[in-house]
Amino acid sequence: MVDQLVQFDRDLFLFLNGLGTESWDGFWLYLSQKFSFITIPLYAFLLFISYKSFGAKKTGVLLVTIALMITCTDQLGNFFKYGVGRFRPCHDDDLMNVMRLVKSRCGGKYGYFSAHAASSFALAIFFAILFKSKYKILGPFLLLWSISVSYSRIYIGVHFPLDVITGLTIGGILGWIFANLYSFATLKIKA
Repeated sequence: MVDQLVQFDRDLFLFLNGLGTESWDGFWLYLSQKFSFITIPLYAFLLFISYKSFGAKKTGVLLVTIALMITCTDQLGNFFKYGVGRFRPCHDDDLMNVMRLVKSRCGGKYGYFSAHAASSFALAIFFAILFKSKYKILGPFLLLWSISVSYSRIYIGVHFPLDVITGLTIGGILGWIFANLYSFATLKIKA
């Protein structure tokens, strides 16, 4: 059963990774970056609407909460990467010659699970929950952005689909937990 799942994951990776073309490589590589001309304005916008909605004190707590959440996703990702020890596609000897590696280098040796997917989805879920009634379009936009960032990791050749799906799942759970922790922590803080 596990062998069949791993083989399906490899086959799906080769299919999705193989859909790429040189004309789109730059876009997906750029989208995969943690800090870019797309993400920096997005983060600034989220900070702005947080400050406008919650005030300085609650926004300070929000920033600490986000820092803790991202640290959790990254460290949990590292724990799983070294604990599971599954090679990234670009370090897999059987796949190296049949896949597309869009990045100039592959990255770390292990890839299960994608910390990019976990972090971006945690942020998306966190803000979607906080602003679900005030900015209804924000949640779907952030989810679409996060899924695009996550897919970019498959496109550029550094993660299998199962790495990304696991990252999205863990990120979603952590985003929900930290959104609720933030709400609880700020109950008695006045704007």
